[in-house]
Amino acid sequence: MTIENILEKFKEVNILSQEGDLILTQVSRNDLAAVATKLVEKYKLPLALLFGTDNRKDPAESEADHGAGKNSFGVHVIFSLDKENKWLKLSAEIPADDAQYPALTETIMATHWYERYLQDMFGIIPVGHPDLRRLVHHENISENTHPLLKDFIWNTKLPKDNVPYPMNHVAGEGVFEIPVGPIHAGIIEPGHFRFNVAGERILTLEGKLFFTHKGVEKLMEGKTVSEALPFIERLSGDASASHALAYAQAIEKISSCKVSQRAQIIRMIIAECERITMHVHDLANIGGMGTGYSFIAANGFRIKERMMRLSQEICGNRFWRGMIIPGGLSRDLSQDELNKILKVASEVWQEINKIVVIALDSEGFLDRLQYTGELPKEAALAFGAVGLPARASMVDRDVRRDHPYAAYKKFPIRVVTKKSQDVFARYRMRIKEIEQTIILLDTLVKNIKEGAVFNKVEIKDGFNIGVVESWRGEIICALQIKNGVVDRCFPRDPSFCNWALFGIMGPGNIVPDFPLINKSLNLSYSGNDM
Repeated sequence: MTIENILEKFKEVNILSQEGDLILTQVSRNDLAAVATKLVEKYKLPLALLFGTDNRKDPAESEADHGAGKNSFGVHVIFSLDKENKWLKLSAEIPADDAQYPALTETIMATHWYERYLQDMFGIIPVGHPDLRRLVHHENISENTHPLLKDFIWNTKLPKDNVPYPMNHVAGEGVFEIPVGPIHAGIIEPGHFRFNVAGERILTLEGKLFFTHKGVEKLMEGKTVSEALPFIERLSGDASASHALAYAQAIEKISSCKVSQRAQIIRMIIAECERITMHVHDLANIGGMGTGYSFIAANGFRIKERMMRLSQEICGNRFWRGMIIPGGLSRDLSQDELNKILKVASEVWQEINKIVVIALDSEGFLDRLQYTGELPKEAALAFGAVGLPARASMVDRDVRRDHPYAAYKKFPIRVVTKKSQDVFARYRMRIKEIEQTIILLDTLVKNIKEGAVFNKVEIKDGFNIGVVESWRGEIICALQIKNGVVDRCFPRDPSFCNWALFGIMGPGNIVPDFPLINKSLNLSYSGNDM
């Protein structure tokens, strides 16, 4: 059934327009939850994103149009239509003097964090949400502080407060609580985890994040698209290229800018090199820091260093950053550079594969990985899990195939899934994805043609999304340009979708397995916290 056929079933939905692969629709706030629920449950459309906007007009603007402007907020939900390679945006106006709407979380679990985020950042209340505790704000932030309102100044000095944040508790004989973090050993970013345990067995696991909240969304408001790019690239340093690509694609869609095929292919090469770099990192980290198998860590990080030095040579930094810009690339790559990328990446694959073969021959190593941190497919779908963790639980989705961008339509990838749903599945997924990436890089380097790598972007006003399958999972950058500058940008990192999965994956395992489960997802604190 096509999206047109589906929308015909909803008399309450008003179709506004179609911008490329994005269909814009509107519904009343009272119908939003019911329509969204039907799209998810009956028509099986994955919910990809939920975000808010402050559409209230400032006094000067309202006076200029004689008060005709709408004094409202917006709640916007984006659904994926994988079979048609399209996206559906469902929007609802929320009156500013009655900023509430029926919560989607009652029927769509994937929205649970998004709606708490709305409450913190905009003051929009999802009525009926089962858990309306704060998400972003910590105890020191006063009530009624909503930083993404247009009249909130970014450098406002907030008074100190002490608003209670209740953690979940389990009562019973022999039940203990273990608080972990937010400060961890080594260079791990801050995050707090609360365990309720009986002996070593985890009963419940709850996370409290946003210690690295930087206010990136607010800081980008009013910036030109070029000024905002460095913020995007630094959301999560290990996914700089992928975030930049999603942002650039959103701008290019809004401005109807066509990017040359050579630039598209080199963008793919950079993003896939980022994938190899971090998958090698994870193979080392899961083995070494997760299980204490230091042989894997020592050799894995040595091999990863080759990719980081390659990035330094190609991009001028160790994070695959600075190459991808709106309109194409900041510079071209010579054939010698392209050949070197393929050579180094292929050697890295051969080296890490030898290490992995040794690791998988260890019964002790396999014993730690198998049946640990299981994520059932049903839970992955319900929570809106994305990326490698979802595919390791038989969720067959990858936007490189389902919504092909860059040159993925011409050079398709084979999507890998696993059945066992555990740390072992996620470990093997990384091995197979590196292998598939090497095959893709070989094809790209051998088929790239000469041509320009940059087209000037004539910035236009409008809204669209850029979507990229990063090594960690699906990145969506929702971008609104107004008067030639960024009006609203919500760059959703895959970590935002996947952090809540620990509440499912932790219980039933022993406490020493938590670091292993954590590293099998390798979620970003910084990318999540923005």
